[in-house]
Amino acid sequence: MLSPTDTLLATPPLPPAAVQWLRQIGINTRDQLVQNGSVTTFLQLKAAGHTATRRLLFALEAAARGVHWSQLGDADRERLIQMLASHPPVALPPAAEEIASFMQQAMQLASLAAASGEVPVGAVVVRNGQIIGRGFNQPVGLSDPSAHAEMQALRDAARHAGNYRLDDCDLYVTLEPCVMCSGAILHARIGRVIFGASEPRTGAAGSVLNLFAMSQLNHHTAIWGGQQAAACSQQLSDFFRQRREQET
Repeated sequence: MLSPTDTLLATPPLPPAAVQWLRQIGINTRDQLVQNGSVTTFLQLKAAGHTATRRLLFALEAAARGVHWSQLGDADRERLIQMLASHPPVALPPAAEEIASFMQQAMQLASLAAASGEVPVGAVVVRNGQIIGRGFNQPVGLSDPSAHAEMQALRDAARHAGNYRLDDCDLYVTLEPCVMCSGAILHARIGRVIFGASEPRTGAAGSVLNLFAMSQLNHHTAIWGGQQAAACSQQLSDFFRQRREQET
């Protein structure tokens, strides 16, 4: 049974078409709308190709609050418009089966890093459903502080493409990117990043800071974290546990 704050979205306050559009992107209840945010949801509907006007933005905010859109004051509407203007561009995530498949291949690369005594992180760059770049952590083996999995995968993909710009590509990585890798991802114009485990000490995709949410930067990459997070975290935990056992 749904709780009062998790009621199914319906008409009113939303237009009938909007209720169907929301279902297509996996938002069925008020609680899901609140968690996603009305502005982000509005941009996701636009990214899906739907005609979304400011009136729909106001209706989404009203639905999140459990009121009719006409009850929003002028200050509420102005705040929403300002939030919309400062929000980074939004893209829709890859299909669930694509995420599972490519994250599994990134994890296989992470296993190669672990076998070499490197922290197990793996990454792949995908264009049109095909992997064009692969990488795993090698800073120790290559005596290169920049040889993180993401950097290796970006270099491999750029060589394959003959261009450092990879704006029609996705990057899958088993661990949240650091500042260095996030900067390279943005410079490469990667469209979407899908990562596994969060990195609470150095993560630059939301854990310590979020470079991808900075509207001042001239390119914006959509981010989805926590994908296959348990399995990716287990790889890291197993590696560090084995290292501790070897040191005792």
